[in-house]
Amino acid sequence: MISVEKFNNSLMGYDKAQVNAFVSEVTKEYENMLNKLKEKDANIQELQKQLSKYENLESTLNKTILAAEEVSNNMRSVARSESKSILDEARKNASRILNDALMKAEKAQSDADMLKRRIINFKRRFRQAVESELDVIDSIDENY
Repeated sequence: MISVEKFNNSLMGYDKAQVNAFVSEVTKEYENMLNKLKEKDANIQELQKQLSKYENLESTLNKTILAAEEVSNNMRSVARSESKSILDEARKNASRILNDALMKAEKAQSDADMLKRRIINFKRRFRQAVESELDVIDSIDENY
């Protein structure tokens, strides 16, 4: 650091050698400070470049996160839509299968009822035929 000195007086003012030494010391100190200032300015510029790079990176990451969230939301929406569609289709198929089964059951019941009626009719006709034949046999016995 520069120290403030008192210059010796000479015939024509201050001692030239002392003044020149002081000016030289001030100049060196000024140059040192200027160099340090230039280094700090260069450091500041480098830090500003890095900051700008990181801000750009942050902006890119934020955009990427937003895009990922949007894609995720879209995928969820599509999945919900597909699951709803699958459930609706499954319900329709289940309803159709149930209706088909009920119709087959009704047809089977109807067929069984018709078969019972035929059996009853067959038994009645068979019984009539047997009774008629027995009447014929009884009439043969009566005639002899």
